Amino acid sequence: MTVLIVTFSNDNESIPLVIKEIEARGEKTFRFDTDRYPTEVKLDIYSGDPERVIITDGEQKLDLSEVSSVWYRRMRYGQKIPNSMDKQYRDASIQECRVTVRGMITSLPGFHFDKISNVDRANNKQLQLKVAKEVGLLTPRTLTSNNPEAVKQFAQDCQEQGIITKMLASFAIYDDQGRENVVFTTPVTNDDLENMEGLRFCPMTFQENVPKALELRTTIVGHRVFTAAVDSQSLAGSTYDWRKEGRALAKNWQPYNLPEDIEKKLLKLMAEFGLNYGAIDIIVTPDGRYVFLEVNPVGEFFWLELYSPHYPISQAIAEVLVNNKN
Repeated sequence: MTVLIVTFSNDNESIPLVIKEIEARGEKTFRFDTDRYPTEVKLDIYSGDPERVIITDGEQKLDLSEVSSVWYRRMRYGQKIPNSMDKQYRDASIQECRVTVRGMITSLPGFHFDKISNVDRANNKQLQLKVAKEVGLLTPRTLTSNNPEAVKQFAQDCQEQGIITKMLASFAIYDDQGRENVVFTTPVTNDDLENMEGLRFCPMTFQENVPKALELRTTIVGHRVFTAAVDSQSLAGSTYDWRKEGRALAKNWQPYNLPEDIEKKLLKLMAEFGLNYGAIDIIVTPDGRYVFLEVNPVGEFFWLELYSPHYPISQAIAEVLVNNKN
């Protein structure tokens, strides 16, 4: 049988790491790069009697009746459709690719590492905070708003530590050279509070600024919990968002033992969302509190594994996919 990996051609090292581990266990893999569909990869979906789905990528062909497990990771639907195409037609083509691929994945029998519907539900950050509180985790005070007056009042309520702002969705803009500029977590200044006209066009999320002794990345695969810690305050650029100095901090992550009660609450959170995989961000405060920030159901792990022998995460993913159970 074959493990189907749904991703895109420029995905990172996590894909070959997991493929290597699956093949080491005697199973086959097939990689479906969604950015190369429909320009380079063919997908034939026969509905009715008989039902049949075939993916053709050059000389490789997969009848999806041979698929035992599906790992749904990152999507970049139709990204190789020419930019010269009229925007309305290009947008329509990409949307048609999206609904076709998602419908195909959703309809597949067999084991899904995480179902699309569960991933979609878990991607709601406001729901994450609600569920986290329900299972007993600490969360930051949070406001999502397009109302400047509400934000000013929230800042007043959190004046002891101040507030930060962030996006609920991943957001980046690109310059003329194609370089990515990501919107990172940023402190809100008094000047910002007096110049919030932009909220008319886009809501923002604001949180109390939680003091940090350490930042944790807890990666959960099935019932296995891998936690790493980093001192994000060691670099000026990563004070509010460690990702801003992600490359500089990559080798600084160290193994960390979470308290048993925190692990249990995180596993309960994962169960509430029906997830086998999640990359969870946590702050450890100077007074020893554990504050949950978010869970990314398709979050990254590869840098932990590349720089440390303590995080066999790709092995754990492969075992779940091969054994069809968590």
